[in-house]
Formats: sequence, structure tokens, C-alpha cells
Amino acid sequence: MLNQVLATLYERDLRKMIEEVNLFQNEEDLWKTLGTVKNSSGNLVLHIIGGLNHFFGAILAHTGYVRNRDLEFSKKGVAREELVAQLEAVIPMVVATLGAISPAQMDAEYPIPFDDARNSNSYVLVRLLAHLDYHLGQVNYLRRILEVSVS
Repeated sequence: MLNQVLATLYERDLRKMIEEVNLFQNEEDLWKTLGTVKNSSGNLVLHIIGGLNHFFGAILAHTGYVRNRDLEFSKKGVAREELVAQLEAVIPMVVATLGAISPAQMDAEYPIPFDDARNSNSYVLVRLLAHLDYHLGQVNYLRRILEVSVS
């Protein structure tokens, strides 16, 4: 079933994000940008955490999470351990939410417009995985570029 595949991929890629956060040699580099890059790795991690807590937690699992998207990009200096703890907390929520979705619910309409349209739950959940992976790649690349620029 698609939701089982997605649960496996989300957990794998969130664990890769945790690994990336832990690979930063200098914790302050989590909050740095370089050149025309506008978002730090730390802010991208906060954005993933906020987005998943909103689109999975608040919308599908009714957790009561209230998102502050602007803060995801403006907040700085969150400790590495806190970022990792928040990523770790997202994993079981995402996996449990996916596990509770039936095949019929996967085909049902997502409760709110997404990508400026009404889409199925399966569309939104696949799209959010692609979004996670896009930012995972950005975090990886920025980490490696920052390592080269300081050495």
C-alpha cells in the first residue's frame, strides 16, 4: 500500500536529515548562508518540522499544532540537540498518521487546498515527501559548501 511505502520513505529521509544536522562540524554553521543562498540549513530544518507538523499533524491527525511559517525562516540559533529532538518527534507522528490512512482515504480529497488546488491525500503526501527531499538536498549541499569555505 502507498501509505506503507511513504511511511518507510519519510522515516528514512527524516533520519537522513538528522544525520545531516549532526554532520555539521560547527553548530553555528547550521545558521549560516553563503553567496546567494537565502535560507540556512537550520531554517530549512525548522521549515520541514513546521510543515510536517502542520500538514500531517494539524490537518490529518488533528494534533492541534499551530504553525508559524514566518518563524521557521526567521528564528536563529536553535541548538542542534533541539533540532534533532524535534525531527525525532516528527517521525512517529508521520508514521502513525500514514498508518491510520486507509486506501480509500488516500484517494479522498485532502481537507484543504494544496498547491492552489483541491488534491487527493495521496497527491499531498507524495508532494510533501518530494519537498522534504528537496530541502534535504539543500541542507546537504550547504553543509558541504560551508565546510569547504572555512577550510
